[in-house]
Amino acid sequence: MDLSLTEDQELIVSTARELLETRAATAGARAMDGDRAGYSAALWKEMVDLGWTGLAFPEEHGGVGGDFLDVCLLFEQLGYAQVPSPLLTSVASCGMPIARSGTSEQKEDWLNAISEGHIAAAAPLPWDRPDEGPTATRDGTDFVLNGTATFVPYAASAENILVAARLDGEPHAFWVDASSVTIRPLETVGIDRPCHIDLPNVRVPAANVLNTEAADAIPLFGAAATCAEMVGAAQRVLDMTVQYATEREQFGRPIGSFQAVQHHCADMAIDVLGSRFIAFEAIWLLSANRDATQEVSMAKAWVSEAYERVCALGHQVHGAIGFTAEHDLHLFSRHAMATSLAFGDGDLHYETLATTLNLP
Repeated sequence: MDLSLTEDQELIVSTARELLETRAATAGARAMDGDRAGYSAALWKEMVDLGWTGLAFPEEHGGVGGDFLDVCLLFEQLGYAQVPSPLLTSVASCGMPIARSGTSEQKEDWLNAISEGHIAAAAPLPWDRPDEGPTATRDGTDFVLNGTATFVPYAASAENILVAARLDGEPHAFWVDASSVTIRPLETVGIDRPCHIDLPNVRVPAANVLNTEAADAIPLFGAAATCAEMVGAAQRVLDMTVQYATEREQFGRPIGSFQAVQHHCADMAIDVLGSRFIAFEAIWLLSANRDATQEVSMAKAWVSEAYERVCALGHQVHGAIGFTAEHDLHLFSRHAMATSLAFGDGDLHYETLATTLNLP
């Protein structure tokens, strides 16, 4: 089994790492903490100019001709550098369901818009409460949406929102103009600027409706992409912890020479490597257009808990300094809490897996 990256993928990773390392000081999580938009407009323009927003889409729809695996390598690097941006919600949660299930006209219009850098947000049905969420009714040739959606990242900056709602009891996805809904930013532990959305009799033309497959794909691609981001962030926590253990001295020797610290770092490395394998297996299956429902739940359940364990052990090694606002480790711990809940936490996905195993 060959898990190595292609030459093009290696170029994607190296280009992303170089760009984000130089921008992290001015566009990273610390710089964006408290910022109303929650991302750097200048960095976003650079991402668009580099083709990141169209990397996963075919060339005939304004893209670069890559796939979901390619763009997940970018999400991993964004997590590593801890640089917040709307790339995940625009490309993974919105773009991929459209690319998979949209009509040729929808792909032409909407994927081109996303590739050009127009921000889109995604509002999936609650994974833990699939019978709740917005509803849709028919009104002539149009549809009318009512209800609410919450924790929608970057909705306040979006031009369009892909809203999952139930129509006759079945989920469908609706491409909604953001100006037609009421958006209220939320204050959370994360820095991805989630919002609460009210849908007061929002009228949607039939041309802007996608099928059940698209609605189901919103959380599927979103969870897989979030796993890639968490893998990158966990790798960064491991790297900074190993560096600290090598440089910090106690009793006349580096603390990394003590067995307890060595075991902490080893456990962190095992969690990071295991997370990368299980996450990218699910991502590869999605890229191959295969059913990956079970694999995505496996990955989200494992990576959510593994990332939190890595941060906890990182704090054990760093001691009190890791809890200070001046140290980057606390940013990753906040990120771990937020991303572990996104698209369902570990407990929820364990229940999903138990259902797929036909347990009583």
